Order: sequence, then structure tokens, then C-alpha cells
Amino acid sequence: MGSVVLTGFMGTGKSTVGRALADLLGYEYVDTDAVIVERHGPIPAIFAEHGEGHFRQLERDLAAELAERDGLVVSTGGRMLVDPVNAEVFERRHLVVALTATADMIYERVGGERAAATRPMLAGGDVRARIADLLAERTPAYARFRLVATDDRSPDEIAAEIAALVDPAAASE
Repeated sequence: MGSVVLTGFMGTGKSTVGRALADLLGYEYVDTDAVIVERHGPIPAIFAEHGEGHFRQLERDLAAELAERDGLVVSTGGRMLVDPVNAEVFERRHLVVALTATADMIYERVGGERAAATRPMLAGGDVRARIADLLAERTPAYARFRLVATDDRSPDEIAAEIAALVDPAAASE
């Protein structure tokens, strides 16, 4: 049966679409950032106290753990599958889908300039420019996966498109 793994830049709808997709397929929903927060504390605190490298190792450990399970819809942190080790771990047995959106749509969805306070990767300057830069940097990594655009689409519509890739009957329910 495998699992479905959602990746993509922050603000592309991974969590919202992931929950809708899990409901549609009857799978368990797992948000990797939420699991890391539950086990290790707030992500900004992990970055501040231990550095980005430590956080990325936590992601690798969790990817290896979740890749062994079936029947999940996993929404990953925006950079988790940019790491080729994590990408390969999931691709071996699971469908990996990258959700996409324009930089302007992402800026809107993450809360504009306020996002720097809660999203460590956006701190340190103009949030809109930072989003555009990071998106340009990560897009080639996301391109290895099946791409699904989320601009101007409802989470249910996106979930149905992905469900059809897994189980055509589930998409029509």
C-alpha cells in the first residue's frame, strides 16, 4: 500500500492538503514538523540552541522512521526532502508529491512580513525576497517529484488529484 509523502515550500498547503488527503484515503496523517516539536520542542528554539545541522539530523532520523511505515500521509517540513538522503529514503517505497505555489501566493499564505518571527528560514530581511530566493534554490530539488500546483485551488480539490494517483476510486468519493 505504501504511503503518500507531501513536500514543497512552506505555505504550499502541505499540512492542510495532507489532512484532507488522509481523510480521503483513510490513512493516518503525520506532520513531521509537529512530531519534531512534540519530541524536541519548538523549531525556532532547536535552531537557536542547537543549530540548523542538529534540526536537519532530527529530520533525517524521522524520515528513516516514517519510511518504514505504510498507510500514512506525511507532510514534511519545507526543506526536508531537499536533502537527497531523505528524498531517497521515501522514494524507495512511497509516492512523493511536491506541492507548488508562486512566491506571491506563499508570501500571502505565510502571513507576509510577520512570518520571520515564527519561521527561522525567513528571518533576516525582506520576507518576500527571502521567499523568492529560497524558492529558486529549492525548486530543482522539488522537480524530482510529481508536481501538483496549489495556487487558486481548494485543499479538497488538490487532495482529490493526489488521491487519484494512489487509488482512483478514493478520488471520486
